[in-house]
Amino acid sequence: QVQLKQSGGGSVQAGGSLGLSCVASASHSIRYCMAWFRQAPGKEQQKVADIDTDGSTTYASSVKGRFTISQDSAKNTLYLQMNSLKPEDNAMYFCAAGIVCTWSPDEYKYWGQGTQVTVSS
Repeated sequence: QVQLKQSGGGSVQAGGSLGLSCVASASHSIRYCMAWFRQAPGKEQQKVADIDTDGSTTYASSVKGRFTISQDSAKNTLYLQMNSLKPEDNAMYFCAAGIVCTWSPDEYKYWGQGTQVTVSS
């Protein structure tokens, strides 16, 4: 069992930056793919980025070059640095842990509580 606790997020103007953190209750980096998802009102959940057990990363095309996913294994913490934010980035953001890195949220077993990111134009 892994518990994920998120922090960060908030409100910012377009072009600004925000960071998200996700602390796992147990060491996860060796066993799980870690990912960030987001869900805007009325839209499906979308994977933003993931980081696999070998450290390789994948990004959605909509955030590539603006967002950076990273993790600190010693602190059991996953991060998402979001730069050049746009109004279309408005969403609830969730961290998640899964056995394999996939695009489907159904494959991720553990989830954080969610953090709101609001970008004003």
